Amino acid sequence: MNLKKPRLAIFVSFTAKGGVERVILNLLAGLSAHDIQVDLLVVVGKRGWLPESPWPNIRVMKMKGRHTPSSVPGLIAYLRRERPDVLMAAKDRCVRMAVLAHRLARVETRLVGQLHINLLGSLRDKSAWQRWLRFASMRWSFPRLHLIIGVSEGVVEDTMKITGLSRERMIALPNPIIGSELYEKSEEPVDDPWLNDPSWPVILGAGRLNPQKDFPTLIRAFDRVRRQLNCRLVILGEGSQRGALETLIGELSLQDCVALRGHSNNPYAYMKKSALFVLSSVSEGSPTVLVEAMALGIPVVSTDCPSGPRETLAGGKFGPLVPVGDVERLAAAFLETLRAPLPARVLQQAVEKFSIKNSTESYLETLGLAPLSSSVNSSTRY
Repeated sequence: MNLKKPRLAIFVSFTAKGGVERVILNLLAGLSAHDIQVDLLVVVGKRGWLPESPWPNIRVMKMKGRHTPSSVPGLIAYLRRERPDVLMAAKDRCVRMAVLAHRLARVETRLVGQLHINLLGSLRDKSAWQRWLRFASMRWSFPRLHLIIGVSEGVVEDTMKITGLSRERMIALPNPIIGSELYEKSEEPVDDPWLNDPSWPVILGAGRLNPQKDFPTLIRAFDRVRRQLNCRLVILGEGSQRGALETLIGELSLQDCVALRGHSNNPYAYMKKSALFVLSSVSEGSPTVLVEAMALGIPVVSTDCPSGPRETLAGGKFGPLVPVGDVERLAAAFLETLRAPLPARVLQQAVEKFSIKNSTESYLETLGLAPLSSSVNSSTRY
């Protein structure tokens, strides 16, 4: 008897090699182990890229147009032609465009939105008009979704405030982050003399050099720490604030102990050899780098920003949480954690729900896509 395999379509824009893109690719790796067909519908932005699929049950399809709105006609045609069981749109703009395409296509496909950021926090610097316009479009489109998935409880609560929707229409699921590649890459050598000098512990920060990550607070906190402890600070990432951060480093005379190393294709090797990982953000959705560091057994310190860190660190049980922008308390948390770090195994157990395997199974259950077979492809590695 021929039974049709469940089909899931994931609609997303790839604008950079950032956290959302990594999460989507990890989810695909997890889904590849199940008896399900998956179509990844990708809008390739100006600085974006089209991933490849090494898995026979996963197709990657490039959408026409370089912007999400211009991909709507192609998405309508896809829905009418393929009629997937579920269409999951990732990121706010893709969610809103998917709602429009779904209504025009007139198909019975179940429509799910997946949100990765705290929108209230990310839009705090926008004008009142810009915020109203964004929120108004969400209030029109989001009630037409069958389900909204937030990557943390904070994202869910944030979305409820914006849209006025009830909690019953939403669920928080852990991101698929931890897999074999993370551990394998973490063991690779790092051509960096600071990481190979155990007498000077390295504090690590990572992310785009933009206001959201608040690296000025991280650098100022480190300036206080290095007066009491011989240590160094390495920041991975690129962005618009590089010049301003270099100026700050010079003003504080930190050139010999703070380095902006730029983008790294393997941040995990840096994490593995660091004494402490610090997240200094003013807002997040569910910070991937925090989970990655903990999975490698590296002690962490984080700002108590909306949203994600408080959930990941269980209210401070697995690492100090400090107020956003508080230089003195961040510096104190550095010293506290460096002097009395939690055991690696404790940190690793705290983030087990973020494994690719566990997260994927949560997604399949939530989306109602029970595989025809419970067997797992033995060639797929987590």
